[in-house]
Amino acid sequence: MSRLKSFLLLFLALFSATASIKVEELNEEFTEALLLRPLPDRKVLAHFHFRSSAPPSQRYGRHHHIFPKSIYQLVRKFQVREMELSFTQGRWNYERWGGFDPISSSNAKPPGVELWAEFDVPHDQVDDSWKNLTHALSGLFCASINFLERSTSYSAPHWSFGSASGKLRYGTLPREAVCTENLTPWLKLLPCRDKAGLSLLMDRPSIYRGYYHSQRLHLKSDESDASETSTGIVLEQTLTVVLRPDTFSGKVLQPNWSLSSLFGRSVSGKCSLSSSSNVYVQFEQNLVSAWDKLREASEASDNAISVGEGFQDNPLFELSLPPKRVIRESGNFQKAGSILYEFSVEDSNQFKPFDLRLNWKVPVAWSSPQAPLQASRFLLGSGNERGAIAISMKSTRSTDNVERTGAYGENECWLRVGIFQMVPWYVKVYYHTLKLFLDGEPQSSTENMEKILVSPSEDKVSTGVLEMILRLPCSVRTAALTLEFDKGFLHIDEYPPDANQGFDIPSAVIHFADFVANMSFHENSLNQVPILSKLQEEVPVISYTEVLLVPLTTPDFSMPYNVITITCTVFALYFGSLLNALRRRVGEEEKLLSGKGARKAGPLTLMISKLAAKLRGKPWEPPEQSDSGRSSSKYKLIAKVALVAGVAAAWQFYFQ
Repeated sequence: MSRLKSFLLLFLALFSATASIKVEELNEEFTEALLLRPLPDRKVLAHFHFRSSAPPSQRYGRHHHIFPKSIYQLVRKFQVREMELSFTQGRWNYERWGGFDPISSSNAKPPGVELWAEFDVPHDQVDDSWKNLTHALSGLFCASINFLERSTSYSAPHWSFGSASGKLRYGTLPREAVCTENLTPWLKLLPCRDKAGLSLLMDRPSIYRGYYHSQRLHLKSDESDASETSTGIVLEQTLTVVLRPDTFSGKVLQPNWSLSSLFGRSVSGKCSLSSSSNVYVQFEQNLVSAWDKLREASEASDNAISVGEGFQDNPLFELSLPPKRVIRESGNFQKAGSILYEFSVEDSNQFKPFDLRLNWKVPVAWSSPQAPLQASRFLLGSGNERGAIAISMKSTRSTDNVERTGAYGENECWLRVGIFQMVPWYVKVYYHTLKLFLDGEPQSSTENMEKILVSPSEDKVSTGVLEMILRLPCSVRTAALTLEFDKGFLHIDEYPPDANQGFDIPSAVIHFADFVANMSFHENSLNQVPILSKLQEEVPVISYTEVLLVPLTTPDFSMPYNVITITCTVFALYFGSLLNALRRRVGEEEKLLSGKGARKAGPLTLMISKLAAKLRGKPWEPPEQSDSGRSSSKYKLIAKVALVAGVAAAWQFYFQ
């Protein structure tokens, strides 16, 4: 009877464990998507989007089947509430590729490595958690992220990144090189890695020959929240690449392209663990408006149809595969919304791969939507002593939906621009020299400044941070900010390996408080698709400026080498001669000299010596052995030792 009870208990335990695993599998989800968009400058934007979610561990346990274990351990150990890490090569071209859409606002990142994280720990433990997190990420992604642990490499923004808790840290490494060593660990976080699904398109040579690529990892967790509304951990991995098709279609037409021509591969099926695997082709709002103008111009023709009707008989382009559905964005009274064609890769396999192709039929010119102001940054002044930083903003006349504040007048329109600037400690910025110019005219900074927060740098301790929000008139054409600075001096150990190249100042972050970038669709069911739901989220319009290269005074690094070389040469001569004198075999040299002296003189010498003896009236005596060779060798040895010792003493006295 006892055996039967134990067997029943064991069966119930195994059944409950199996049931919990099934429930956990149902709550874990992984999706993959690829969005392709033609760009005005004959390039193609490819945006990969992978989303992994895990349920709260308080209710479903800590074991996961799909969600990467290494990311969960980071969240649990360092109490990360939200984190974003990006590796970027190249610079996003805001003028040609746009800056007022969800992809550019969220995935256009500065060159190098950018990391920001918000922690759910007490304020006195935030810095320690940040340092430990940078070390863990450095080992996980094979990068130099651990250099961000130093207080001179990161800062604590107050409101620029949407969090005012004081537990957010931000750091960037502009000079960090991005290569396959960073992409491979990023791909290992995917359930199928790069062996199946859309990640199969990530051919390394194809990606890294692009004009721009940025791999991004965004993490959001509410593991510390024990309420029933807790959603667990959501991990988003995106890879944004700007490629140029290899096909040639003339100088007027846009280049035709396909997946195999862009990436060198095609899709042979979806990832088996993915709940959805779709490919989207997006045509921007301005492109659709240009097509509508062409259609209106050719209304007399019976073949004129709208963009969204056919995919094969469309007079503007031709798609090689029929779309699963056509998604239209909600437009406004002035312009029509963008159009997305959705394709599914679930039915593809090795014998029937998914290789979508787009062919253009007529030349079309359009421009991508721009942010209200296009920002750039540069240096003023010359020399290695002082200079100035200038941030220039040029209006693009995109002032729709700007907040009109009645406090300054019913007809007044204001544009709020936020600026976040982090400067290393060796660039000593004088914040009281802040000057503002509107349309080339100097203005009072206090009248056009809503709020400002300055954290001056401290030598070898912390960086300088400037956070400010400007209130500019909507009619402004150009705006410029200048800040003067002095260049500091570094210890010889603090210089990077290539100090003559210059020192990098991280990109400034420009955000527009009154503008949000998102897409809206008529169908509510589209919110269930992760990438479409992400495109509908309201994200602030953000742009990054260039990375500044500041030349500092650098010492002559070859001088220590020259000093070491000359010193080693002198010491080698000194000790070599000394050891030669101490270790020389004097007895053998004396025997050799005595043997040479004992040789018989020649007959002519003997004859001359006999003749001289007769003239002097003295008896002739044979010549004796001479010790001149022995004494001369001793004198030469002593002279050498004295000379080397004198040179060494003079050298020591001169350098003291």
